[in-house]
Amino acid sequence: MVEKLDFKKKYKNLYLPKPVPSIVDVPEIRFLMIDGKRNPNDPEGEYNRAVEVLYALSYTISMSYKGDFKIKNFFNYVVPPLEGLWWMEDDDFFDIERKDRLLWTSMIRQPHFVDEGVIHWAISELNKKKPNLDTKQVRLCDYTEGLCVQMMHLGHFDTEIETVEKIDRFAYESGFQSAISKVSIEGIVKRHHEIYLSDPRKAEPERMKTIIRHPIEYV
Repeated sequence: MVEKLDFKKKYKNLYLPKPVPSIVDVPEIRFLMIDGKRNPNDPEGEYNRAVEVLYALSYTISMSYKGDFKIKNFFNYVVPPLEGLWWMEDDDFFDIERKDRLLWTSMIRQPHFVDEGVIHWAISELNKKKPNLDTKQVRLCDYTEGLCVQMMHLGHFDTEIETVEKIDRFAYESGFQSAISKVSIEGIVKRHHEIYLSDPRKAEPERMKTIIRHPIEYV
């Protein structure tokens, strides 16, 4: 049996950074995305619903080989981790403590054989099985970050400020400046980026692993 492709293992430079800052050049990656706002900790809020939809669609696609729908160039793979882009209303200074003013894009990486036709099929399947889930806001996007500084954050989300300060200091000392909120040549607005390697519902707060990634540019 052919081993499943695990994006985290194949692209270790993107998914397994050390707990010290390092520079990485992030290529174009295809994502399923949902945009939202406000406190992600609200159990009845938009964020949890968006995450549920993204995972449901991602697993529907990854398990499609077991049914009649055949995807061109499909290969077996492990569903990648949840990721998120975060910023503030009015593009104000990013402050994780002001959760009521947060804007976000929740997203999960997809193989490049996933196209609009595959998404249309997956949404149709999910609507049959879980009609209560709102799939209208889902979009497929190729996202390019380019040069970034990233670091593994260990511990609770609310202590991320320490990691962010290390990342920003390292970028400055390396001859770069933050490119957060800058628009790339592809027309993409760059954001504070988090990749969740731990499930906060299961992991102890002090053991959680989250990649913090910030876009940078030369001074």
